[in-house]
Amino acid sequence: MSATEPVFPGPGILLVLDGWGHADASDDNALTLARTPVLDELVTHRPSTLAKASGDAVGLLPGTVGNSEIGHMVIGAGRPLPYDSLLVQQAIDTGSLRTHPRLGTLLERITASSGALHLIGLCSDGQIHANVEHLSELLAAAATHQVERVFIHAITDGRDVADHTSETYLTRVTELAAQAGAGQIATVIGRGCAMDKAGNLDLTEQAVTLVADGRGVPADSIHAAVSAGERGDEWVPATVLTAAGDASVADGDAVVWFNFRSDRIQQFADRLSEHLTATGRSVDMVSLAQYDTRTAIPALVQRADASGGLADELATAGLRTVRIAEAEKFEHVTYYINGRDATVRGGEEHVRVTGDGKPDYVARPRMNLDRVTAAVVEAATRPEVDLVIANLANIDVVGHTGNLAATVTACEATDAAVGQILEAAGDSRWVLAVGDHGNAERMTKEAPDGTLRPYGGHTTNPVPLVIIPPGTDTPPLALPQTATLADVAPTVLHLLGHKPGSAMTGRTLL
Repeated sequence: MSATEPVFPGPGILLVLDGWGHADASDDNALTLARTPVLDELVTHRPSTLAKASGDAVGLLPGTVGNSEIGHMVIGAGRPLPYDSLLVQQAIDTGSLRTHPRLGTLLERITASSGALHLIGLCSDGQIHANVEHLSELLAAAATHQVERVFIHAITDGRDVADHTSETYLTRVTELAAQAGAGQIATVIGRGCAMDKAGNLDLTEQAVTLVADGRGVPADSIHAAVSAGERGDEWVPATVLTAAGDASVADGDAVVWFNFRSDRIQQFADRLSEHLTATGRSVDMVSLAQYDTRTAIPALVQRADASGGLADELATAGLRTVRIAEAEKFEHVTYYINGRDATVRGGEEHVRVTGDGKPDYVARPRMNLDRVTAAVVEAATRPEVDLVIANLANIDVVGHTGNLAATVTACEATDAAVGQILEAAGDSRWVLAVGDHGNAERMTKEAPDGTLRPYGGHTTNPVPLVIIPPGTDTPPLALPQTATLADVAPTVLHLLGHKPGSAMTGRTLL
């Protein structure tokens, strides 16, 4: 047995520190500004490496920032997965999206009936939920089929891209429409309402009635629309651009959703469909990529197969796992890490941690971390549990606010929580701690006008990956200098004493 081969197969903890990226110390690096003695000790004195968590290393377009969804999917799959954004771009590059039979049939029907086409989605190039450039292909297809009335219902960002940049992106939308010879912006609303996924239907209803019924504040220009968002781009109020005329959804119209990621748009999609049905309007809907909606919405681009990953291998081996996370990230340690599969496998136990009242991440950057930590510690004491999989959400969720001081506090709270979890693991469990993408290590970004703005989005930086053996009486480990998130599942299975599955192309790091 080599000196680097582990001799401690047994139960463990897979700890995902959401948004834990690596970058040199700087004035906008919340992680290095924070006092984090535990995390500092891990990356300097424990077996550690840096893992690629963005771009083609995880199945995204080269140079694209990572995100929690693909991060957890690749961690679980043990291989890079062609992400929906990549698959959509491939469909655009090959011409298959513009000539898609389902899209063509929909557009032909709209032209024949003199109906309207409604395009709904996030207008930015953050590449987390959408890419505004995808609109050009849909607008070109509409122009090819001579659809005369094309209305764009724009959702402003301010989260995946720098805040107060929505006017730049909406100007780009008007350029794309002019180039295609079809389309105009009809309504504008911030993603805080249109992309809520916390079940706050009061917010969603504002987006629904804006698009369906034209109920919003009138504005005569893009500038006037976005200037009304006193809380930034994320909270631009429901606004109707008067120049578009009546752009409400009529019976017989068609809707195309152009977000490629499902989770933050599906609540809006379901509620709009239900509202239209309840008000006697029959409308064809399609989505750019596959959505997890209650309503059956056909997709123009299908998903990659993510089966045969960690969840399947754990179930086959008869191993018991406990999945723990706050509500904001609960799906990531269940649905996404299981390969976008809602099936609860045998031996799989879920602990969804919720808090009291409406979350305020700036005022309460600790969120419900104490409850998450307590749940992880409790699960780690149970001898029948082979693997605890937990997400500590604070670094990412608070980082998304763009508030540097609050994010520093979130990093320090996370550091203390990791210390408690390591103490609970003690001599009985190994711990593998890893980030899923970068975020808090860069809290400013240059806006299109050249100014430096607060930034709450993701990065292309690598993420730390650390293995903490149980106790102190273990041989030294040496991890490779480079790794990817695809290596996590094979390494976890190795640490549990099992071989990686045949579907995994990632390698064990031991």
